[in-house]
Amino acid sequence: MAKIKSVFICQQCGYESPKWVGKCPSCSSWNSLVEEQKIPSNISNSTFNKGYASSSQKPRSIKEIKSGEAERLDTGISELNRVLGGGLVKGSLTLISGDPGIGKSTLLLQTANNISKKYGKVLYVSGEESEEQIKIRGDRLGAICDDLYIVAETNLDNIDVHIENMNPSFVIIDSIQTLFKATVTSAPGSVSQVRECSNELMRMAKTKNIPFFIVAHVTKQGELAGPRVLEHMVDTVLYFEGERSEEFRILRTIKNRFGTTSEIGVFEMRQEGLMEVYDPSKIFLEDTNYNQEGSIIVGIMEGSRPILVEVQALVTETKSYNPRRTAVGIDVQRLNLILAVLEKKLKIPFYNCDVYVNVVGGLNLQGTMGDLGVALALISSAKGSCFNMEKIIAIGEIGLTGEIRPVISCERIVNEASKMGLNNIIIPQRNIEKVNVKGLNLLGIKSLKEALGKIF
Repeated sequence: MAKIKSVFICQQCGYESPKWVGKCPSCSSWNSLVEEQKIPSNISNSTFNKGYASSSQKPRSIKEIKSGEAERLDTGISELNRVLGGGLVKGSLTLISGDPGIGKSTLLLQTANNISKKYGKVLYVSGEESEEQIKIRGDRLGAICDDLYIVAETNLDNIDVHIENMNPSFVIIDSIQTLFKATVTSAPGSVSQVRECSNELMRMAKTKNIPFFIVAHVTKQGELAGPRVLEHMVDTVLYFEGERSEEFRILRTIKNRFGTTSEIGVFEMRQEGLMEVYDPSKIFLEDTNYNQEGSIIVGIMEGSRPILVEVQALVTETKSYNPRRTAVGIDVQRLNLILAVLEKKLKIPFYNCDVYVNVVGGLNLQGTMGDLGVALALISSAKGSCFNMEKIIAIGEIGLTGEIRPVISCERIVNEASKMGLNNIIIPQRNIEKVNVKGLNLLGIKSLKEALGKIF
């Protein structure tokens, strides 16, 4: 009989050590190594070589391989289809994560109900809630299809038997941190259990050609809990953004082997569940008071979709030797860069002021398209004056020398602004030649100094 060895595995990164150490040599985290038993495989090298020799797979030229679109299942939710790249791919493994109470289980239950109506049996495996709790949520959401099956189970071997007997068209695992495999001695949620359970789920998905949705927890820092290998193994990683007190939710693609990673889905949380938002700009600007001090509309691109949001800034003088820099919806490092350019090029002092920036609606600004809008909102609040024109929208990236750099898809953002009734549009000078929209007051600017003279 093979000897059972004990190894110490880091619960943060999965590093294995033959003895315990206080600090992980790989990720430098303290007191994260936990002792686990490692059972060696009984498969001999001769058996492995025999299996390899009898494999029917042979190397083929890339020209001989036929290419084609993967078969997809319609989830019945267009915003979810958008972030997935057109629907669920058969045999795919999709990971969804987000803060507790953000709406992950609600979205998955709605998806399971829609797929069960179109494609047949769907299995919802819950390791955190009882079957009665899911039934209560299903009654509230109207998800009570006959082909939607619920089971409260955490043993992966039993789940495999259920899938073998049912042969469902779609499986949901809620959540991966609650599953355990009997042959692994560590506790559920540990690095070894998560890794082994993920491998087994991937085997089920690929061999049975069944799409899987896996729910994963997040850490206090908002990162995906568990080993990083979990993200590498799955085909798609989705992340739910938003505050529990806010009504809007953003579903963002972090990784997608079957589509783009730049799309987002917008949802509104209501009593009857998550409702799709087909026109995000209209929702985000619904309660906007135009021509307010420190407030401006910015235009950004999220994948193929132009979105307009309001950015608010507040600059207040402080006597503290360490002024605050607080940003919600924008990267703090990007805010510090914009403040440095404003101090250097426009001589506007921010060193003795607290600065607060907020993106209304809970959206996180990705990229640099909102730089100009943030800068103008900061100047407006610092000067205590409004803009000399109403319903302004600003688009542009700020360089370290104070110039306004061009952005991509500017014409699409301008068309969206025109549809929303915003006629005064500030864009980079190099973009104005490519924008062919009539009836608008387009202001092309080259630098921050030029913008300051035209707007204030």
